[in-house]
Amino acid sequence: MVKRAIPGGVVHSLPADLRKALALDPAALAKWQDITPLARNEWICWIISVKKPETRKQHVERTRTELKEGMRRPCCWPGCPHR
Repeated sequence: MVKRAIPGGVVHSLPADLRKALALDPAALAKWQDITPLARNEWICWIISVKKPETRKQHVERTRTELKEGMRRPCCWPGCPHR
């Protein structure tokens, strides 16, 4: 079996906690690979922009589940200020 790299975003690289969540969920990983690098960047920035570790865990889990539900970007978030 060949281990393929999971792509990150335009500005942000893929954090380890999100990489692990995606690697353990083939359906979420397929959706992740289907969205644009800019959309991946939005999800990553949304995850890393929080201050509390508990909130970050929630954001990682929401990313995983919302990708599988068809969401292509985080809802109700102004977007990445780093682009």
